[in-house]
Amino acid sequence: MILHVIRLLGAPGARKAAQSCNKTLATPRILLVRPDHLGDLLMSTPVFHALKQQAHDSYISIMVGPWSSEVIARHPDIDRILTCPFPGFQRTAQKALAPYILLFNTAKQLRRGHFDIAINLRPDFWWGAALLYLARIPRRVGYALEPGKPFLTNALPFHSPEHATVSNLRLASAALQSMGYPPLNEPYTPEHYPLSFIPTTDDLKWATTHLQNEGIPPSYVGAGFTPARENLPTRENLPACENHATLIIIHPGSGAAVKLWRTEGWASCADALTKLLTRATSVCIMLTGSKNERPMLEEIASSMQSPAILVTDATIGQLAALQAKALLVLSVDSGPLHLAVSQGTPTIQLFGPTDPRIFGPWGKHERHIVLASTHRCPTCTIIPCGRLDFSPQEVIDHPCVRLITEQQVLSAINELIPLLT
Repeated sequence: MILHVIRLLGAPGARKAAQSCNKTLATPRILLVRPDHLGDLLMSTPVFHALKQQAHDSYISIMVGPWSSEVIARHPDIDRILTCPFPGFQRTAQKALAPYILLFNTAKQLRRGHFDIAINLRPDFWWGAALLYLARIPRRVGYALEPGKPFLTNALPFHSPEHATVSNLRLASAALQSMGYPPLNEPYTPEHYPLSFIPTTDDLKWATTHLQNEGIPPSYVGAGFTPARENLPTRENLPACENHATLIIIHPGSGAAVKLWRTEGWASCADALTKLLTRATSVCIMLTGSKNERPMLEEIASSMQSPAILVTDATIGQLAALQAKALLVLSVDSGPLHLAVSQGTPTIQLFGPTDPRIFGPWGKHERHIVLASTHRCPTCTIIPCGRLDFSPQEVIDHPCVRLITEQQVLSAINELIPLLT
């Protein structure tokens, strides 16, 4: 009923906007809408450059949640960043009418942007489609999924399962064609359309200083070679990773508890890594996460025989700078995992409820290994089930990720070793 009212209220403005669809666009004003968090936004970054390459004179704005603005703040192909506390993505409770009040207020603000075309990048985001409709944007591109389909002027059939980046590029190509530009070149591959996140100079300096403070020589991090003994720091009481030249990062956390692996599993594999990759030099294990995840990192570190560095205060840019210096990053399905892929660092990824065909690594195939659980949870009809909103009590009965074995992870490490050494 509410969506029907939205369509009725927005119909006069939408009809008026449609009258301008045939005008020539000398400098098209493009709006992208992406409400998600780190990982999904990173998988959308190939769209930015693809649009700018084809439509050189375009002015590209993007509306994201305030939780994601850092991801694109430095992207060279984005001209303007708008933020919106999108309903359903704040991870906090909201009043029943709040999403609709926000919808109308945000649409009113967007009308001032005089956008020629908008792309609703998240396939199932009806709120985003309705926003573009109420904002009176003449061309509105998205996927033909209900209940958002009626709000779009160009609704594409949705192919599933299909990688999220490919789905985004299809929308970008359709948008370009609707403006009279050639479509994007296919095939859509990571080589032609890579992820993009560039740490700043300050981020890189922070990472180098942080590693030096841990006794890791910056010129050898991730290289796997043994630095000459006389080149190492010569101060007393160096941290546990003194003389280590090879950095391995484990990021065990995720936004959904059902995605988490066992802490003892991480500890066991971390210890195994220090032995497997030790040649003439040792391996330094770094555990990364948010401040709220520190107890989990401490639990892993306390179970390890080898020492570990814990990092819970890094910004997204600083974390990317650390990952760029690592030889390998291991994690469950998470935003920081896609961040590592964007830095060209090899990864090992543990998947359970989410489908790696859609959310897996968008990078060179041979540099990334996905371990997807084949264990269907008792109350799930399929694996992967796609559900993440389990209560703490329910997570106990959904062990799909936790049933991935240490041997599977170690086998994946052994498979990647020829690339790492």
